[in-house]
Amino acid sequence: MPVFARILSAAIAILIGCGGVIGLFYLANLAVERVFPSRRQTQILPWVYLAPAALVLTAYLALPTVLTVYISFFDRRSQNLVGLANYIDLFTDKVMWEAFRNNMLWLVLVTGISVSLGLVIAVLADRVQYEQVPKTLIFLPMAISFVGASVIWRFIYDYRPADTAQIGLLNAVMVSLGFEPVGWLVERSINNFALIAIMIWLQTGFCMVLLSAAVKGIPQEIIEAARMDGASEAQIFWRVIIPMIRSTLVVVATTVIILVLKVFDIVFVMTAGNQGTEVIASRMIKEMFNFRDYGRGSAIAVILLLAIIPVMVTNIRRFREQEALR
Repeated sequence: MPVFARILSAAIAILIGCGGVIGLFYLANLAVERVFPSRRQTQILPWVYLAPAALVLTAYLALPTVLTVYISFFDRRSQNLVGLANYIDLFTDKVMWEAFRNNMLWLVLVTGISVSLGLVIAVLADRVQYEQVPKTLIFLPMAISFVGASVIWRFIYDYRPADTAQIGLLNAVMVSLGFEPVGWLVERSINNFALIAIMIWLQTGFCMVLLSAAVKGIPQEIIEAARMDGASEAQIFWRVIIPMIRSTLVVVATTVIILVLKVFDIVFVMTAGNQGTEVIASRMIKEMFNFRDYGRGSAIAVILLLAIIPVMVTNIRRFREQEALR
């Protein structure tokens, strides 16, 4: 009976929700038709339809953003105005510089390797008959959440002392080959690279799918003409394929950059930002919820937003250029 009641409640909620939305737009359309002359209706109706979404975005996106910027100029309890002191402290804080450095490392390695691997796999898989098999296997990690992937990789990186049985896959292989087990998540020289490998594993499939679609969109006549002119496969790759999919490469790269700038889940689950693995987002969470310093936490959020805005603008411009060419 409880299961049936839950199903019934869900069905009623769906019906009421969908019916309410339909009724809202129907009444809005009816009101516009009765209040405004026919020549003005086509100009007003789009704004009426967009109004609910605009209100939701304003309430849940615009206003919180403005409030975050406002709080960033106050002290830890949001009581006393301190101006730019929070920003100055952050840019002179050793831990924040470590987070900035780690984020730059993530940006370079994750973006470079995942986009490069995705492109290479897309080009190679396009030339075999069974391309769906490798593409499916490489894309599968995209179905896993960042937290789920982190839990999986915790078992892969698990470390036990040398005189005990290893349950971590990597250390089990290392010991079987005669080497000492490695603390992948505590060794400062390699732990950031171990976390970055998880992100690359997750994002390579995403890059591959988008770039594969772009590669398949290249007219075969151009490829064949290049071959007839004596171009090698390497020359075709660098001088034909890459220039023709450059816009897609930029979009894919900027999308990955935005994801990397916001990375938090992997670091939080694997190391909690300890052992030199702090990133900007994990530091923001600590300042806000661990140290209850709302001013510094909001300032970090603003810095992260400012870092993402240029990438988003580049992406939007690229989309507009692509639409203009169609």
